[in-house]
Amino acid sequence: MRTILITGPGGSGRTTVAAATALRAAREGSRTLLLSAERADTPGTVLGTPTGARPVEIEPRLTAWRPDAAAGFRQDLADFQRRAAGVLDLLGASRLDAEEVTPLPGAEELTFLRALRDAALCERYDLLVVDLPPLPGALALLALPEELRRYLRRLLPPERQAARALRPVLGRLAGVPMPTDWLYETAGRWDVELAAVEAVLTDRDTTVRLVAEPSPAAAQALRAARLGLALRGLRTEVLVANRTLPDTTPDPWLAGLAAQQRKALGEWEGEGDHDVHPVPHLGRDPHGPDDLAALAVPAVTDADRPVEWQVADRIAEDGVLVWHIPLPGAIREELDLIRRGDELVITASAFRRIVSLPSALRRCTVSGAGLREGELRVRFAPDPGLWPAAAR
Repeated sequence: MRTILITGPGGSGRTTVAAATALRAAREGSRTLLLSAERADTPGTVLGTPTGARPVEIEPRLTAWRPDAAAGFRQDLADFQRRAAGVLDLLGASRLDAEEVTPLPGAEELTFLRALRDAALCERYDLLVVDLPPLPGALALLALPEELRRYLRRLLPPERQAARALRPVLGRLAGVPMPTDWLYETAGRWDVELAAVEAVLTDRDTTVRLVAEPSPAAAQALRAARLGLALRGLRTEVLVANRTLPDTTPDPWLAGLAAQQRKALGEWEGEGDHDVHPVPHLGRDPHGPDDLAALAVPAVTDADRPVEWQVADRIAEDGVLVWHIPLPGAIREELDLIRRGDELVITASAFRRIVSLPSALRRCTVSGAGLREGELRVRFAPDPGLWPAAAR
């Protein structure tokens, strides 16, 4: 299945563009699921048909779904209370009823990620169009699976199972039962679920479309978004310039606004390796399939693929390995690299990512780094004490 992630600044019309993208793909023959993070039924408004917490068929080959965060949180809490019943009884804790539970901060994001995983694994669809929250919430959401997995591995390393064998001893020393088994089982289950979401986001068939109205104010937000996405290994496939005005208009005020949009479009087209696709302003808020079809959003093709982080072959003249990390829009003064064991901490402007080094680079030392043509190139020199003699 191919996945298209769609986001943009708040009020840019990203939900409308996501709905139009899904509708066009469905009418061109792809079995399409539109997954939305919107709390209100904005997708239903633009599609002309209400959507809900369960997948709703809009028309042949097109289904829309808005996950219910409250219901998902209640179910997770009920499962937790059931697994931890022994400890809760020992502590004299009272159970929470489903009717009195409201989602805690973060529950909505986790519910949506679980829905993303379930949708991507469903064999009923050929294409998944994901209507993400506005920037920068979308960037934080996309980073969540990898970060949570890293926290889990540090706090409860799966290879450390000695605690299970020592549980009776620890229980006698502490005077209370130790919930080691269910704790490790819960952490393991979360790791599997988060890994499945991460696999969707890092898949070669997953790309991003950014939506914004062409203006100077949007340019900075889009540059930051492209950088944050690239740091996560995601490339912007298409920049959708939404609500563009016609080039000629008798109204002087609209003519000035149209000229400003044309200038912004020219700058966007010269900034990166993504396509810029103008979507016309209909003169009204789109409502229903006919209006969505009139937007003429870009088609879904198989030509574009995300740029991957790559480890180059050894450079013969100085015998180093180079890790190529695409970072469009990065500024040299705002870049920082720290080698920490088998990890590399990369900071680019306001974004940070901690990545595990490929096995070949773990046996090397960092010998330098440079930013060239929107690509960070980190140089690694083989460590003579760790690198096989035949490979040097």
